[in-house]
Amino acid sequence: MSTLPRRPRVLLLTSSPLDGADGAGVRLASDVLGALPDVEFSWFTQWPRRRGRPPPRTYGGGHSVRMLSRDGVPGVAERAQSALAGAVYARRCDLVHAFLTIGRAFPVFSWLRPLLLGARPVVHTVPGVTDPGLLPRTRPLGTTVALSGSMARRLRAADFGDVRVIPPMIPLEHWPSRPRPGGLPLVLYAGHHGPTGGAETAIEAAAEAVRAGAEFRLVLAMRGRPGQDLHSLEEGLRERAGAAGLSDVEVRGYVADMPELIASAHVLLFPPTAIGGGSDIPLTVLQALATGRPVILSDLPQFADFGNAVLRAPAGDARRTGQQLLWLLDQPRSWDVLAERGRTAVEEHFGPERFAARYATLYRELLS
Repeated sequence: MSTLPRRPRVLLLTSSPLDGADGAGVRLASDVLGALPDVEFSWFTQWPRRRGRPPPRTYGGGHSVRMLSRDGVPGVAERAQSALAGAVYARRCDLVHAFLTIGRAFPVFSWLRPLLLGARPVVHTVPGVTDPGLLPRTRPLGTTVALSGSMARRLRAADFGDVRVIPPMIPLEHWPSRPRPGGLPLVLYAGHHGPTGGAETAIEAAAEAVRAGAEFRLVLAMRGRPGQDLHSLEEGLRERAGAAGLSDVEVRGYVADMPELIASAHVLLFPPTAIGGGSDIPLTVLQALATGRPVILSDLPQFADFGNAVLRAPAGDARRTGQQLLWLLDQPRSWDVLAERGRTAVEEHFGPERFAARYATLYRELLS
């Protein structure tokens, strides 16, 4: 008879399957699944399975729970299945780890937490908050994990109690530092359609830099959200770029090979006026920094954690953002300094070993 201790059983509670549509919560849950081999996880997987979609990476075994979903997007049906299956499987696990954005429906879920999840300890990793006004109406699920210091302070101020900070991770072996590309510079914006996403500010900033004499190509890599008319939105961005006087602009939809696109860029321009329901620390920013690409961000509180590894301009200030872009394209030595700082910041603060160690420590604390 084996005397080895039983591995802890942990339910990864997400609002959509891990092999479904890409999203901040799904990415974080997948990273935890692959980072902790000494845990027996349960997680949601899409059924019927989409062709060509790889299963979530896991080293510790465990098992998947089917979620009926045609496209893997966290719609009403997926969220309802998540709540019901979570209520069942929470009773079979030692700990529940939720990866749920605080959105419109979350306050109700938080008040039903004792009924749905029982007495098991809960870790809630918060990818983002769609509206800060929801926080006073929300109860913490358990120990809360924020991705940034600024989000942790906001949650503590809303009486969330025990709030830890564990930044997201990036697999450094998949994002090696790359030399600066030659030829006409490519300036990249990657984000979602929406009034606060920053695409319009990126266009106006690029126009400011062009009027001051900069030469480059602007690429907008746009990801859609459920219910959006992507064709009309993309056409609107092209028209806005033309009206701003930009002639060398490409608007793309979903990009399958982001490593190659980021490696071909000289600068990542990401100037949102608010993050909304997106990840508090956008993955694209980490990918660009790991690749050795300088990043220009808006001066939002959560971006302060990057320190001097990035350039920041006031949110919505296209003129100042364009001036920084012009300066960076005209200063190769400063480009090199920022590229090195960005890679170092990712290695020191967003590496997989640090990520795994922090979650392993938190699991042991709660399971003891």
